[in-house]
Amino acid sequence: MAVSFDKAFGVHDDALKLRTMRAEILAHNLANADTPGFKARDIDFRTTLQQAAEGRLQASAGLALQTSHARHLSTDKPAYTLQGVPLELKYRQPSQASMDDNTVETEQELARFARNAGDFQASMTFLSSRIRGLLGAIKGE
Repeated sequence: MAVSFDKAFGVHDDALKLRTMRAEILAHNLANADTPGFKARDIDFRTTLQQAAEGRLQASAGLALQTSHARHLSTDKPAYTLQGVPLELKYRQPSQASMDDNTVETEQELARFARNAGDFQASMTFLSSRIRGLLGAIKGE
């Protein structure tokens, strides 16, 4: 009987990838907390993971960015993708506007980052126990 790793691991594989991407996004927000005009961004983790689990992630056919010079930003590769589909980064609305038009709220970003790290660790613990269980089954224990 063949073992299907997709069935064995469930959505935790995609969850780990999303958690890693979200950690990068939140770290980017924190790094730019003092940059005037910087807009904090994030992903809708729950919705994106649900779409990945249901196989509903689809590439959107949007307008392509046109460049007129070779040194303009390249749009060849999106920054964050899951299952080959670019993730939609959303702008965060601050609870209190800042004088320099920066939307990063450092304390809230730190709390989100810590929560994301804890959720990442929970998924890693679950996957680790699944792998131990599969190894035990393979060894006949």
